[in-house]
Amino acid sequence: MKLTTKQDVEAPAAFVFAVLTDFEGWERSAMRRGADVTRTDTLTTPAPGMGWIAKFAYRGRDRTVSIRLDTLDPSTALAFSGLSAVADAQVKVELLGLAAKRTRLLIDIDLTPKTFGARLYLQSLKLARVRVERNFGQRVAQLTAEIDDRYRSSVR
Repeated sequence: MKLTTKQDVEAPAAFVFAVLTDFEGWERSAMRRGADVTRTDTLTTPAPGMGWIAKFAYRGRDRTVSIRLDTLDPSTALAFSGLSAVADAQVKVELLGLAAKRTRLLIDIDLTPKTFGARLYLQSLKLARVRVERNFGQRVAQLTAEIDDRYRSSVR
């Protein structure tokens, strides 16, 4: 199953990229939501090869996902792969500078099931595709609004 969305952010591409690559901030955010996140690499600066193990509860079961940063092109792109027992995910994030203080954020997610149960679950998501895409777009819009607010507060 593929999900795609694009949102415009009222901030320069370099600022948006800096927010997206604040991996320690993302780790803290996941932990505040109840996930157990552990780094699996020893890199000191953001670079391809960074990895995490995330453990969390979803739909009444404990889940474990291995996440790896595959691509990091400064101010233009990020790509992640996520591996779990039931599905694999590929996430691509692209940044397009539209103007000096305006950036388009493009996010593509490709989910591939590994088990029959995961295949059935993804099939049910495909049947509700409009709702799933709307929810995905709303969540990305919330993220871009947070980035807008951060940028406005940093400029003042």
